[in-house]
Amino acid sequence: MRSKLLLTTLAVGIAWGQEIILNPDPAHTTVQFKLSATLHTVHGTFKLKRGAVRFNPASGQISGEVVVDAASGNSGDDKRDRNMHRDILESAKYPDIVFTPDRVDGSVATQGASQIQVHGTFRIHGAAHEITLPLQVQMNNGQASVKTTFTIPYVQWGMKNPSTFLLHVGDGVEIEAATVALP
Repeated sequence: MRSKLLLTTLAVGIAWGQEIILNPDPAHTTVQFKLSATLHTVHGTFKLKRGAVRFNPASGQISGEVVVDAASGNSGDDKRDRNMHRDILESAKYPDIVFTPDRVDGSVATQGASQIQVHGTFRIHGAAHEITLPLQVQMNNGQASVKTTFTIPYVQWGMKNPSTFLLHVGDGVEIEAATVALP
């Protein structure tokens, strides 16, 4: 959701050896979700709302936040989406999904592929949860592509499971987020 673009720009700054300040661009960021269900898998998207992140490649320190618009969740089915917003996410009450990074493990190469781990706090549905996001960073002539895939255990984190007598869904939703940034 979110930490994609920020980590992309931070990867570019690593080559410069200085603190990087990143303001992710919602137009160049994708946040997709996937939820397994009895008869099919539900796919959908969320939109990045805003973000501002500071990263020091020398120390690995990172701060800031990336905010996804909870109300933008869209699976392409109006009835299912109304239920998701009203009963699961309660997006009118909790409009923001926020990732606040606090630590980076690993380093980003100035050219080629790198894998890093970004630890932080994931706030959703009014509660904060520690999480570590695996990031794949690809540097190519000053352009960075960043991708992450992780699972949100939404039932374990206190949200309602929308399963019914006939329809059963998984208790975790897979998130895939990606971005591309130029230095």
